Amino acid sequence: MSEPSAAVPAPLAAPRTDLTDGEWHRLHPATPLLRGGIFMVAILGFIVANLRERFIDLFIGEENYGGDPIDEIYQRGATGWALLIIAGVLLVILVAFYLSWRMHTFRVNGEVVEVRSGLVFRSHRKARLDRVQGVNLARPLIPRLFGAARLEITVAGQDGNVQLAYLGSKLADDLRRDILHLASGLRQARQPAAPDAAHIAAQPVPGDITEPPLIGPSAAHFALGDFATARYNEFRAPELDPDAAPPESVVRIPPGRLIGSVVLSGFTVFLLLAGVGLIISVIAGSSGWVLVAVLPGLIGSAGYYFSRITKMLRFSIAGTPDGVRVGYGLLSTSSQTLPPGRIHAIKVSQPILWRRFGWWQVSINTAGQASGRGSGPVMSTTLLPVGTLGDVEKVLQLALPGFDTDAHRALVENGMLGGRKRDAGIADFYSNAPARAVWLRPFSWWRTGWAVSGPVALIRRGVLSRDLILVPLARMQGVRISQGAIRRRLRLAAADLHTVAGPVNASLSVIDVDEALVLFEWMSTGAVRSALADTSHQWSRTATPVPATEATE
Repeated sequence: MSEPSAAVPAPLAAPRTDLTDGEWHRLHPATPLLRGGIFMVAILGFIVANLRERFIDLFIGEENYGGDPIDEIYQRGATGWALLIIAGVLLVILVAFYLSWRMHTFRVNGEVVEVRSGLVFRSHRKARLDRVQGVNLARPLIPRLFGAARLEITVAGQDGNVQLAYLGSKLADDLRRDILHLASGLRQARQPAAPDAAHIAAQPVPGDITEPPLIGPSAAHFALGDFATARYNEFRAPELDPDAAPPESVVRIPPGRLIGSVVLSGFTVFLLLAGVGLIISVIAGSSGWVLVAVLPGLIGSAGYYFSRITKMLRFSIAGTPDGVRVGYGLLSTSSQTLPPGRIHAIKVSQPILWRRFGWWQVSINTAGQASGRGSGPVMSTTLLPVGTLGDVEKVLQLALPGFDTDAHRALVENGMLGGRKRDAGIADFYSNAPARAVWLRPFSWWRTGWAVSGPVALIRRGVLSRDLILVPLARMQGVRISQGAIRRRLRLAAADLHTVAGPVNASLSVIDVDEALVLFEWMSTGAVRSALADTSHQWSRTATPVPATEATE
């Protein structure tokens, strides 16, 4: 493993779009419709359909109603008025949509991304590029039909996320690249636009044979064909920019494994218990209220399984120059990029129902995930939905660059599978809880331990659900050692490594009190040393290569 080279001055990078010039720009013209206009029209149609009789009674009169409102309007000679009312309603809707689109603008410069929106109540949001925690490119099903995508810039800070919804799919890809380049410290070099460049490009070159422009039905036919082809290609490829990420994922999840992992989950156990309770209540003869309370949930569980499976289909994860790229989704797709150094904690877990198959899941904590609760969708905290031991090692190599030597792999494997007393012949690299911890953790005390390897702290715990926690010391925010009355009596303590909020909780419930003091010293000094040496916030200035691994089935 080669050492990272010294930091070099940030090179110039040509922008992929004209949207990072610091000027205000507008979103996709269909944005108002995609942001809720379709549902508004559907709700309006539902209201009209259900209140049709009241409208007829109000304008025509129940005694004069002949049964068909269209015939009544025609017979009374009110066709012009009806068309005028419909045109007025459509005009009001179009004007509202146009003003909403007109007032929704954004701009990107070398420091921030800003979004202004709102007709009556104005909103102005800013996201500092030096605090970017990730960029998520989401393509929900309906916007995909229009060739649009939603760009979400996730930043550290309370409620600081910014959404650009919606942009053209290709434009969103290019803008994501530009934003990540700016966040990495790259300076963008802009060439002055040549005058009449479009006119010069449009002129025919002598000797070329050019076709005359298509006019009429043929032009519409080809335009429609190109639009349909583009949408088809987007549905086939979750990533539209093949240069931004390797075409092959380092991990592939077979559909059977994905379906099995969803079925073998705690939700299934809950459903089985609910089904047993329903059967018992039917036998006991008191099934009325139980059916009302439980049966809708049992029926709705089918939708839960369908959404979980389709969301994680076509999962991919790969390393890019701008960080880890994670993509997933079948109908609605999402592709998020986690820049280097933005992962604050990692948890490798194995539920007891997965143990027979050797499956594991990898979850993470990010600052953007913790702070984005009030600003719409946040980034996913799942780095690997389900995978084997080898898959976990490949994902950890991407999430923790440099943590990929044989010693590191042995430490990770020992943390995931080791700790058993009967493995006396296997070296254990962890400082484990003493035997007297059995009074507080009778089943898991022998798997509770910690270790430090370079800039990463590791915590091993759990029996029913095996957990391995990895915390980059440069991202750790604090360490706490606590001791209550019972632990003091047993000469034990509890340790917590503080990170940003998320699904990963880096804590040890039992540890020898002397080991706790050693842990405190190692973690505190290691965190300061790692933070001083950390340069991941300016990842374009370092030459650390992205680990390259081959795809596995």
